[in-house]
Amino acid sequence: MSGTETSAGQSLAGSRGRIDKREAILDAAFTVFAREGYAQAGVDVIAAEAGVAKATVYNHFGDKETLLRRTFVAHAERASARNLAAVELLTHSGDDDPRAVLEDVGLRLLHCYCDDRSWALRRLLAAELNKFPDLLDIVQGQVSDRVTEALADRLARLTLAGRLRLTDPLLAAEQFSALLVGPMDRRARLGTRTVPDAELRAAASAAVRTFLRAFAADPTDA
Repeated sequence: MSGTETSAGQSLAGSRGRIDKREAILDAAFTVFAREGYAQAGVDVIAAEAGVAKATVYNHFGDKETLLRRTFVAHAERASARNLAAVELLTHSGDDDPRAVLEDVGLRLLHCYCDDRSWALRRLLAAELNKFPDLLDIVQGQVSDRVTEALADRLARLTLAGRLRLTDPLLAAEQFSALLVGPMDRRARLGTRTVPDAELRAAASAAVRTFLRAFAADPTDA
């Protein structure tokens, strides 16, 4: 192996190691912030949780406030990816029964919403919102708005295919989401109770049934 190849390999390994450390710090920061709150979370505790030196945390993020924001961005992006993957199923629905497809998507979205980390993210947002109001923009922009817009796009396609009857897909997407997650805060007790899968399935089915009563193209689908 030439010196150039060795140098390139070492550079790639170094970059990979830096990325791994950054991800470990972000995961650790989320755990510590969610457990202790921003004010009580120590950078030394986060560093220990991540298995890195305290200086490494500062080298990557500069200060604790920046670390908090980057933690929200990282976990909002992960949540968005999972939700968008669920919504994407509507793209391939074809001539399938809209009820069955919507129930499948609804159940997957509920699993995303009721994920332990999703609850922790929302609780942390509520706790720190007064001090850091821009965190709401991160969560809404990365997750809520993107998922609602994607859902509206898929519902519009189903309308064009004659499967639904909509005049405002974005409003319909907001209403479908509200029907799904509206009962979950009470049922899950803000994430302190695990909602059984059978209960999630029943909630998804009820949401779709109500949604189709308003928007089914064929009354027999409602």
